Amino acid sequence: MEAVKKAKERLRKYPVLVAQCHETGAKYAACVVAKSNLQKNDCDSEFNAFKTCLMKAAAKHNTRL
Repeated sequence: MEAVKKAKERLRKYPVLVAQCHETGAKYAACVVAKSNLQKNDCDSEFNAFKTCLMKAAAKHNTRL
């Protein structure tokens, strides 16, 4: 049950991490919404920027995604 407890603790931190990366998240969301026929890798650069931001924010909070 320790693993479940740790996972729940990590999940509680997700809103904070996403809030810190709201700008890159908004750019990624805008890219996805703007595409009428979304294909694989269409918004790859925006996604990678959002992912990098989330990973850096997680590292600052001593957690992992």
